[in-house]
Amino acid sequence: MYTPSEHLTPGEASMKATFLDLRKRSKAIVRALDQNQSVTLVYRGKTKGVIVPASGPPGKTVSVIRHPAFGMWRNRADLIDVRGFVERVRKRRHAL
Repeated sequence: MYTPSEHLTPGEASMKATFLDLRKRSKAIVRALDQNQSVTLVYRGKTKGVIVPASGPPGKTVSVIRHPAFGMWRNRADLIDVRGFVERVRKRRHAL
């Protein structure tokens, strides 16, 4: 039986929510995200993930160029001709 979660308290820096709360009380979770609160997802008493507001606190943004994944394929010899690579990937494998 569903009982209201006592851990969904507004005004805190972080909020805990179960997966059932995601389904039944999604409005409260969205409201917390609108107030720049992170939401910790809990499943059977164990933390499974964290939902972070899309517009975080100012000054925390990272430039795309400084991201570790930027340029990770720059030295691949098969990607010198990008158009040819995409055509090979999208080509049908078997003639119909």
